[in-house]
Amino acid sequence: MSSPTDERRVPAREGFGEVRERASRFLAFAARAPTPAEAEAFVDRRKRERHDATHVAFAWRIGSAPSESRRASDAGEPAGTAGKPILGAIESARLSDAVVAVVRYYGGTNLGTGGLVRAYRTAAERALEAAGVEVVYDTVRLEARCGYDRAGAVRRLLDPPAVRLIGERFDPEPVFEIEVRRSRLGVLAKDLEGLRIAVRPLDSGPEVPGPGAGRGKRP
Repeated sequence: MSSPTDERRVPAREGFGEVRERASRFLAFAARAPTPAEAEAFVDRRKRERHDATHVAFAWRIGSAPSESRRASDAGEPAGTAGKPILGAIESARLSDAVVAVVRYYGGTNLGTGGLVRAYRTAAERALEAAGVEVVYDTVRLEARCGYDRAGAVRRLLDPPAVRLIGERFDPEPVFEIEVRRSRLGVLAKDLEGLRIAVRPLDSGPEVPGPGAGRGKRP
């Protein structure tokens, strides 16, 4: 069974993994990054902290189709031996909003392309495993205005966590601010239209942690 289109798996926390291969050390750092700017800042921080490293390769995957952002860098290693394996680890874990930087300290012995691919991917996999998984949902915020006689009907449409009341005020009649999972938006909008309730979209809301948040648990 496929996941809802508004559901994404993201790293739950920062994670670390290490691989040693023929005296070379590969230190992997994984984290959640909702934007490319945050992913880039995470990588830059690793570069500053590990300024004595031979290479700091990285990859990230952010957002979802059609606006997904991906980037992979070999950081001076032979083409396709570092960034691509790191990105492959992220994709195999079915993660989004994820960045992994792998720091290599050269041990004096060449590993060959196959050895590099295995080392970078394994290090990334270990860091991602340590980071764990959290399920989040893309949401939209709506403002609904109605008379007092229809306020109860609006409240009956609430279905947390998929449809949540964020705020309520009187201006002078009831005004509800509602956060809804994107996959439920069409149904909610149709229900509100049927009640002849005026609705306008607000800015997209923050992600709502899934009830199954944790190491890969599904809601």
